Amino acid sequence: MKICIVGAGAIGGYIGGKLALAGADVTLIARGAHLAAIQQHGLTIIESDGRRQTVRPALATANMAEVGPHDLVIVAVKAHSLPPIATDLRALYGPETVVLTAQNGIPWWYFYGQGGPHEGQIIQAVDPGGVIAANTEIARVVGGVVYIAAEIGAPGVILHSEANRLTLGEPDGSKSARVERIAQLLIQAGLRAPIRSNIRDEIWVKLWGNLSFNPISALTRATLNRICFNPHTRALAAAMMAEAQTVGEAVGARFGISIEQRIKAAEEVGAHKTSMLQDIEAGRPTELDALLGSVIELGRLVGVQMPNCAAVYACVKLLDERP
Repeated sequence: MKICIVGAGAIGGYIGGKLALAGADVTLIARGAHLAAIQQHGLTIIESDGRRQTVRPALATANMAEVGPHDLVIVAVKAHSLPPIATDLRALYGPETVVLTAQNGIPWWYFYGQGGPHEGQIIQAVDPGGVIAANTEIARVVGGVVYIAAEIGAPGVILHSEANRLTLGEPDGSKSARVERIAQLLIQAGLRAPIRSNIRDEIWVKLWGNLSFNPISALTRATLNRICFNPHTRALAAAMMAEAQTVGEAVGARFGISIEQRIKAAEEVGAHKTSMLQDIEAGRPTELDALLGSVIELGRLVGVQMPNCAAVYACVKLLDERP
């Protein structure tokens, strides 16, 4: 199986590197100094236990047009980076190509493949104008929810800190042969890859924390444990999560844990800087629209008021639009 990782940064690089180390035929799409280092020296993964391994992928490039069709395309760019490359992705697709989405937030395909009153609804916050949907057929898509903590320690070097789970699920809920095959590939590479019959529920449980803790951290510059231990920010996170739960349930999601359990899980992560705080500190665009703007958009769709979420969104949006 030929596998292409689109967005071989911290998370995509870790997944692609693990697959390549297990013997898979892997192409990495990356850019800048990180790409140059991979091309010259290979991709190095330093595991949380200190183990260091270097692998040379089959190909590393910034140009999707030159690599041709692959059997599996894992899209690991951040959500806001996907619309600009949506048309370029078509160069990677053959008749049977499967696309595994590995972004945070509400995915562009959320209302595809499940039926119901909102089937085919485009979520403008993540797919403005429907450009992604127009270039990636829903029949190709397998959903993914990433629980991996990693960062680029230096160009060509991925530092893995904790977790190694990539949960999989078909948008229509089936346990297909293709999703089982992808799971086996990931397991053989040393990752955990459970298959869920309702991947959207898994999306919401992770998103619960991302839509609250990430923007609060961007505004306060606080780590997860500080947000959880401070009674005011803890209450704000809980209020945002309650609003989101109402929206999620209105579009068919089921929440298998309580808000307090979800906050407790974040608390146990400790002094962790969220990805949004890291983006703010580095002067990079954030995933605000995928993590929170999309949920507010769904709230409008189903008639749910979200005052806490809307207020926090407005403040981070201004912060994100720095001069």
